[in-house]
Amino acid sequence: MSDEPKPPVPASDAESDSHSSAEPQAAEEPPSTADEPLRHPSGPAETPSQISAADARPGDEMHASTGMFPVQSHAGGHQKDTNPTGKRLAILTLTALGVVYGDIGTSPLYSVKEIFGEMYGIEPTRGNVFGILSLIVWALTLVISVKYVSFILRADNRGEGGQFALLALIFPRGTPQSFTKGGVFVALALFGTALLYGDGIITPAMSVLGAMEGLEYAVPSLKAYIVPITVIILATLFAVQRFGTDLVGKAFGPLTLVWFITIAVLGAVEIVQQPSILAAVNPLYAVDFVRAHGSMAFFVLGSVVLVITGGEALYADMGHFGRKPIRYAWVLLVFPSLLLNYFGQGALLLENPAASKNPFFLLAPEWFLVPLLIISTLAAVVASQAMISGAFSTTRQGIALGFIPRMEIRHTSVQEEGQIYIPEVNWFIAVGCLFVVVGFKNTSALGAAYGIAVTGTMLITSILFYMVLRLRFRWEAWKAACLVSVFVTVDLFFFGANLVKLLHGGWVPMALGIVLFLLMLTWKRGRRLLMDRLADGTMPISLFLDGVEKSKVHRVAGTAVFMTGSDDGVPPVLLHHLKHNKVLHERVLLVSVKTADIPETNASERVRVTSLGHGFWRVVASYGFMQTPNVPNVLEVVDQMGIRCKPMETSYFLGRERLIPVGPRPGDKITLPRWRKVIFAILSRNARSATEFFCIPPNRVVELGTQIEF
Repeated sequence: MSDEPKPPVPASDAESDSHSSAEPQAAEEPPSTADEPLRHPSGPAETPSQISAADARPGDEMHASTGMFPVQSHAGGHQKDTNPTGKRLAILTLTALGVVYGDIGTSPLYSVKEIFGEMYGIEPTRGNVFGILSLIVWALTLVISVKYVSFILRADNRGEGGQFALLALIFPRGTPQSFTKGGVFVALALFGTALLYGDGIITPAMSVLGAMEGLEYAVPSLKAYIVPITVIILATLFAVQRFGTDLVGKAFGPLTLVWFITIAVLGAVEIVQQPSILAAVNPLYAVDFVRAHGSMAFFVLGSVVLVITGGEALYADMGHFGRKPIRYAWVLLVFPSLLLNYFGQGALLLENPAASKNPFFLLAPEWFLVPLLIISTLAAVVASQAMISGAFSTTRQGIALGFIPRMEIRHTSVQEEGQIYIPEVNWFIAVGCLFVVVGFKNTSALGAAYGIAVTGTMLITSILFYMVLRLRFRWEAWKAACLVSVFVTVDLFFFGANLVKLLHGGWVPMALGIVLFLLMLTWKRGRRLLMDRLADGTMPISLFLDGVEKSKVHRVAGTAVFMTGSDDGVPPVLLHHLKHNKVLHERVLLVSVKTADIPETNASERVRVTSLGHGFWRVVASYGFMQTPNVPNVLEVVDQMGIRCKPMETSYFLGRERLIPVGPRPGDKITLPRWRKVIFAILSRNARSATEFFCIPPNRVVELGTQIEF
């Protein structure tokens, strides 16, 4: 590294040219938004310290009290209630319909059609129809009802779900860097998250295309315009994301309720004509189908899996509503409605095998085709919106936990913290989504690419769940293995059946997942390598303060905030400031922003202030991975503790670094090839600035640049 300042003792030493290090975290440009994840203390919140700033001696700590923070809404966008009842339970259950079940709820649009499509050559004979329906019933039962609803939903991290929540449960004190110490599970969680982005690109395209293909029957003259209309709908959907989903989101639940009632009624009407179809619930029909078709039955699972796409949303969106409303919605409405519709499509095929070209829309009487097309389109938009919002939420978690570079996060609601918009993610998914629509043109072709990302994520969830059972729930190894082996076996069958699609479009989400996985892993390991580099040149705070006292550095009025990613040592930007400006402010705050491994931190746990003496204070702000850090808000709390931090008297000093990739050094704990260091440097250069991410007023910021060899 170059240009590193020396201790300010004696004064002449501070003037000499040498090498500089830079901050790895909060304020410094290359690193992520927060330090490595912490395990937040469990149990009751700490009692706020009674020590005042005026009486504080070096080493004394002060803590925020709950009343110092403004009341904020739940980070997920809904007030968390662990055991809702009555009207509250009904509202949460209705709202969960749109957000959680939009994707899996629109599967009837295309799943049966694809199973009996040209790819497999399965004729809609009585035996085949019963066999396929039996496979559908037991796929929904085993994967959704048993695996997710009954078991996976129990593995919550203080109410939150998803791959990152599982990771935090397995490694409560921070993710390991070595594969031999459990890093393989970190890699699995990252790859599962990367696959979800691929799913986020294909789901909107598949859902809206599936709905628009109803034009062939409702308005045949518009058949040639299915793709252009789909592109217009999707482009509009992504374009309006920046305005937020507050108003539209309130209609998601009622719209999805209408959708499920509609598909249930359509299916029930046809079942009345062919009640014998209900016998397909018998799993022996699935066994007979497998026996009759041999290896082809295995390949058919690649399309049967379409009925369970969206199942991962039950767990990923648990933090928005809680497990109880999600379970109630599934058992009381979603599962029965899906079964009725699938059985109805099967009954239709028994009566009219030619209906296999689109059994969903042919369920409806001719007079209802246009209304059904409208309802289907709205349901597809709801499913797409849920997936887009999920991508925003996942990205924010990844940024907070240090797996993704800082990006611009806009809050689209003044009341709900969970309603956010991330432009980079929105347009990335938009471009990918429009590309697959234009490239694949119909659900039959797109179905080949759909499923591999979903099944891969489900398989990874099962593996991680085994570790949660062992470490969190303290299950014996044989007991956990017996349960998870059932899940893994089912997941492997579905994942294996989808692998054969790789050459027919399945490579799209898989390639995207691999690229994103490498980028996230490079960012995480690059940050750790950079922090190790910087730690080598960090000056002990006691040595620095002794130098300040001996050299009699001139102090000026006001408060200076130096952002640092470490809660120990002296921030390099402070050394640079002292070297070049030769003064210090009357009050100096060394502020660190930490990310805990929980969704939200209590207000009483969020800010800790330690007196260092000589007008220096160390401030540690701890946020959950579902919260957005706000440094000015932290300083308001510090001001209430008696340390003057008035906005117009406070200056923020940030470091801006230029990273120079070099070869490995002896003793490096983490090594990266040069090409990955180059990628890390590019990601760092394009990451959102700390000023914007931490909501720091730009007119109060002073940036000091340096070069770092790493």
